[in-house]
Amino acid sequence: MIETVDLTKKYGDFFALESLHLKLERGDLFGFIGPNGAGKTTTIRILSTLLAPSWGEATVCGYSIYTHPAEIRRSIGYMPDIFGVYDDMRVIEYLEFFAAAYRIDGPQRRRVAERSLELVDLVAKRDELVTSLSRGMTQRLGLARVLLHDPQVLLLDEPASGLDPRARIEMRGLLKRLQAMGKTILVSSHILPELADICNRVGIIEYGRLLACGNVQDLLAQVRGRPTIRIRVAGSAEAAAKTLERCAEALAVTVKQGEVLVALADGITDPSPIAARLVADGHGLVSMQEQEVNLETAFLELTRGSLARPPSP
Repeated sequence: MIETVDLTKKYGDFFALESLHLKLERGDLFGFIGPNGAGKTTTIRILSTLLAPSWGEATVCGYSIYTHPAEIRRSIGYMPDIFGVYDDMRVIEYLEFFAAAYRIDGPQRRRVAERSLELVDLVAKRDELVTSLSRGMTQRLGLARVLLHDPQVLLLDEPASGLDPRARIEMRGLLKRLQAMGKTILVSSHILPELADICNRVGIIEYGRLLACGNVQDLLAQVRGRPTIRIRVAGSAEAAAKTLERCAEALAVTVKQGEVLVALADGITDPSPIAARLVADGHGLVSMQEQEVNLETAFLELTRGSLARPPSP
């Protein structure tokens, strides 16, 4: 549904986007992760035909951004990170106005607007002024607007930005429902743990370069490396660490915030000898578990040390 090949946007000597290769299939819920200025919005604007690339190719629903921009715009729903609403309109009027802009005429216009309100759970607010809506409801209204013409592809730029925890949870649920309907969704965000919960694929971008792309578990496996065990003991963590330094199954032992962190030696997958050694030496074992690697950890690992934009090759 979305494919880019060597997609690049350059301003003078500055690369806002550099050689992006990306492919999304029908039904993908793709999380585009990166800090501010990484190139996420630039990518979305190019895909929505609002910004021309310097070079490279991009296709959406089989249409090229160069030769069929009108067809692409009919096939997508684009929601920017910041959008305005008309103060003197009621919610249903706002949606009917944009339905008319999509050339949806007659009685169908009201039906389409009502259907969009149902999708985003705003039926109860249909006759309220748009200015009376909370930030979260305004975001849902914006999503209802881009769903009016039933697009196959959704390009959502930071849709959860500025939302409170409950509104973010509701937004996640809404995106999952849209994915279940067969929509292909590209959603940019820097709220990393939330994307891990809802996306089947993610991409990490920094300084215009795609650093990693794949399903969440593959990315976690990429940075997990050597298994590390977190141990809490009833007594001194430092004393327990000295015991484990003599354990053949432990490659490296450190103490951090009252916990003993043990990096397992090569070929070791069973940490039970470590627990047995602690108990045999009289240490009270409170808990022992493998240190988890989440999407946020993966992001920090993959973008480590990037204090300045690297020179282009």
